Amino acid sequence: MSDPADSPSRNPEQLPPSGRDILLVEDDDAVRKALEHILLRAGMSVVSVGSGREALALMEKRRFACLVTDILMAEIEGLELIRTVKTRQPEMKIVAISGGGRSSPSTYLKMARLLGADRTLEKPFGAEQLVEAVKFAST
Repeated sequence: MSDPADSPSRNPEQLPPSGRDILLVEDDDAVRKALEHILLRAGMSVVSVGSGREALALMEKRRFACLVTDILMAEIEGLELIRTVKTRQPEMKIVAISGGGRSSPSTYLKMARLLGADRTLEKPFGAEQLVEAVKFAST
């Protein structure tokens, strides 16, 4: 989970469930902080975590309007996270992001769409693309 001292995001344990917050899940610390910064600068309320496991635990305690998740992560991959979220909270909007891995990013992102992602972004992408995707998915 992001350390509040290192990041402008709020500590998820201190927040009441609002249903308007964005949950950002990215296992690369530098990428997570950059994405979080972009969303915060756009005026969005963001809670960020470093794993799918942390995301699922947090979603047991509170609701979010939108999930932004990387696809390739340790422990619980983004595709599994998307499937689980759509089962537990089908109304939650999802933006999936991927830079690829053993397969091309488009392969993972197509699977994410099939599992219920509302928008997908292939890394690298611009700040405007991220903000637009989250706004579109959240409406």
